[in-house]
Amino acid sequence: MDFVELARTRYTTKHYSGKAIPRETMEKLFEVLRLAPSSVNSQPWVYFHARTAEQKEKLLPAILDFNRERVTLASDVIVFTIRDAYDEAMFKRVLDKEIADGRYADETKIEGLDAGRRHFVGLHSETPESLHAWEQAQSYIAMGFLLAAAESYGIDSTALEGIDCAELDRILDTKSQGLKVVAAVSLGYRAENDSNATRPKSRLALTEIVREV
Repeated sequence: MDFVELARTRYTTKHYSGKAIPRETMEKLFEVLRLAPSSVNSQPWVYFHARTAEQKEKLLPAILDFNRERVTLASDVIVFTIRDAYDEAMFKRVLDKEIADGRYADETKIEGLDAGRRHFVGLHSETPESLHAWEQAQSYIAMGFLLAAAESYGIDSTALEGIDCAELDRILDTKSQGLKVVAAVSLGYRAENDSNATRPKSRLALTEIVREV
């Protein structure tokens, strides 16, 4: 599918049918999340996956009423979390994986590139809040990739911000893992009565949002 056509047809699903996504398709979607870009390859994310009825039920105390069926009737729910602190262990983990994956043909540049990443993360780490805002921006890049990839596989989706992140932190015990919930996405197949599926898409004209420098 042409990407512009994909953008035209993708929409936010309001009602799900309860039909399950094949596991092999979910594996592809997780691979898309793994491969998503992030500033200086920081990859500040960890994803929590709920698929069974019991797993989705566990999330419900943190889901606002109007979103609950978008969790219970979806096939899968992915909770997005970020690092509470981008620490030395994380810098080392990313660098070691880059080296193992052969990203550095010239080994003399490794130290400088590592220092560059540390500097850039440091620019956003004056306070925990500034770090979290920067990491959340990275996670939303990954979310965009997920929503587009889901559409390409014929999977419907809903980005969920009608959630209590602090309550999800409690439910998932993220604090003990050095993580912080920022958003969630439901994935599945639309119900026949999902009126949003046939509602015309409305966006501002290009002339209103694109300006030449």
